[in-house]
Amino acid sequence: MKLENSYDVVIVGAGPGGSITARDCAKAGLKVLLLE
Repeated sequence: MKLENSYDVVIVGAGPGGSITARDCAKAGLKVLLLE
């Protein structure tokens, strides 16, 4: 089984800055991967 995912934005760090950035990118219609 082959799994492929693609994201427009990858954010490393789910603190306040990363979380807000992820939220704003998602609201703009981007596919976001947020990693802690």
